[in-house]
Amino acid sequence: MVYLPTILFSLGEGAVIPLIPVIAASMGADVALAALVTSALVVGQLGGNLPAGWAVARVGERVTMVVAGLVAIAAGVGMVLAPSLGVLAASVFLLGFCAAAFGLARHAFMTTRVPIDFRARALSLLGGSFRLGFFIGPFIAAGLLQLFGSEAAAIWFFLSCLVAMVLLVLLGPDPEKTITAVAVTRTTPIIEDTGEAVSGSIPTVERSGIFRTMWQQRGVLSRLGLAAASLSAVRSARQVVLPLWGLSLGLDASTIALVVGVSGAIDFALFYASGQVMDRFGRLWAAMPAMVLMGAGFLALSFTHDLDDAALWFGMFAAVLGVGNGLSSGILLTLGADVAPKQEPAAFLGSWRTLTDAGGALAPLLISAIIALASLPVAAAVMGAVGIVGAGGFLRWIPRFVPRAAPESEK
Repeated sequence: MVYLPTILFSLGEGAVIPLIPVIAASMGADVALAALVTSALVVGQLGGNLPAGWAVARVGERVTMVVAGLVAIAAGVGMVLAPSLGVLAASVFLLGFCAAAFGLARHAFMTTRVPIDFRARALSLLGGSFRLGFFIGPFIAAGLLQLFGSEAAAIWFFLSCLVAMVLLVLLGPDPEKTITAVAVTRTTPIIEDTGEAVSGSIPTVERSGIFRTMWQQRGVLSRLGLAAASLSAVRSARQVVLPLWGLSLGLDASTIALVVGVSGAIDFALFYASGQVMDRFGRLWAAMPAMVLMGAGFLALSFTHDLDDAALWFGMFAAVLGVGNGLSSGILLTLGADVAPKQEPAAFLGSWRTLTDAGGALAPLLISAIIALASLPVAAAVMGAVGIVGAGGFLRWIPRFVPRAAPESEK
């Protein structure tokens, strides 16, 4: 009841998202317009986080997930029956809005009910559940396209996943009732990475509102939140730069897909290792290697474009970026849960996720602008610099803001 709804939602979404530009093109859109329709998904996610935080704080995670699922079903039907590109874009926007609400509801649930001693592993599994869907979903979509010859088949698969998810959440046991909120019963002290003792209090249901919570937590949002946004930006850059790099080297589509697929497989294989590291050694020990690997990987890649073995270097650094991204699995979820305030964690998480999603959304725009003004290697170097600066931000702010369980030797 905790992970299966997430897998169902992400599985259907993973099958549909790669086909959005294809559907738009089949309706007469050129490349630029198809990209604009696809970007409505990110805009919907950005716009959905804050309202989702408000909804979870007032009606709970279960109701929010059900409503998000039902509205997403309406969005899927709109995609199937869309008579125009405007309706298709509106449906894609609505899908992004619902994805934000669903993701925040699950994040808030885990924040209030998972003890800090194994929070990172639990949230890494949650992140892995999303990754599993987005990893397998495109293969399911490809099979459905071969079988039925229509993109609508993938959308109907998405709708079936949504119906199964809504029924599971409605008819299954309610985790909000069967899994009580974490109480202060742990025997291990909670200390900051600096070694100073901090309180182990748990979020309450006191309500202070979204914008008041944002103002009260502006310190952590403007410091640790910006470092987290830089991680989201570097992750997003990986998805943009690698295909473009392969194209610029003159590689064929199957080779590019193979390289990107291997990088994604490495990423997926490491998602639980990140949680293990964070729970055993602290959040910094996963955040720093991940950011340094991705930052250094982009910087090194930027110098290989005109080398004789450029294709070989491309494959190697794609793997390095996959390792770095895999080691970062669950970090944004875990850090958000760690620094969420006692009053209305959902309201804070809405702000946190908006900030991190904004980093991911701005990266492709920044890369496009740099390519237009300079070149693709320069864009890769800039994203590498963002990764190194973000690593510095984590090094500075995680010890200040994030509590961690005491090491085994201190228990």
